[in-house]
Amino acid sequence: MSRLVFTVDTDEPKQLKNYLRGNCGVSAGLIRRLKATGGITLNGEAARTVDIVKNGDVIILEQNESCSIEPAETLEVPVIFENDAVIVFDKPCGMPVHPSARHRNDTLANFFAARYPEMTFRAVNRLDKDTSGLCIAAKDAHSANILQSSVHKIYYAAVQGSTDVSGTIDAPIARMNDSIITRCVRADGRKAVTHYRKINEKNGFSLLEIELETGRTHQIRVHFSHLGYPLAGDDLYGGSREKIARQALHCGRMTFVCPLTKEKITVEAPLPADISELFGKEMT
Repeated sequence: MSRLVFTVDTDEPKQLKNYLRGNCGVSAGLIRRLKATGGITLNGEAARTVDIVKNGDVIILEQNESCSIEPAETLEVPVIFENDAVIVFDKPCGMPVHPSARHRNDTLANFFAARYPEMTFRAVNRLDKDTSGLCIAAKDAHSANILQSSVHKIYYAAVQGSTDVSGTIDAPIARMNDSIITRCVRADGRKAVTHYRKINEKNGFSLLEIELETGRTHQIRVHFSHLGYPLAGDDLYGGSREKIARQALHCGRMTFVCPLTKEKITVEAPLPADISELFGKEMT
């Protein structure tokens, strides 16, 4: 069961549905689902979406949820930040976010199900299995809706070779004709824009701070491979696994607006050892 409480703060009376949509950011879909299940109360009484609310009224939204994901009690994932609306994990490399045919009980979703058996897992951002770093999940549908438009991420990647000090890659990305997974730069692809800044260079690698303007599948991996600087360890796109056994990509900083307090929150996850060691053991 997820439960949201709103105290009405308005200078003029409004219909309940309009207040929820305009003042609270509750999606139309969630309002419809709650209406169908009787999950909306106003000052402790069952409410209709056309009822009028005024300053000081208390609206409670309650939604019954069931989690069909198998809980995995033995998994351990660091938690970077948590409150009643969100939880941010530092996902290790090698762990998928969602279960699949090959990964039924070793995912971030399985860990979440063990920690919160009464909640539905709602990952707001998704990382590839072998990409490490920050992954944020909402604890209810309303928070998920709010977070979709407020999460900003910074990635760190170790690429092979010496890149420019900074730059922008504006190159469309499409799916390879003979592959379900692999992407490539192609004129008929979808627009993709990547901004980067070099923050370290050593041992034949450049460490980049990366900001995505768009969010295409494998965007960072494809763009730098296209430039001739594949990510270390990314053998799918031409990188070598001699020094690291996975693509050297990490989501290291994230900023989002808290659905509860409207405060802007920034969290960070340090580079994991396998990426840091590409530049020397003294690097942190």
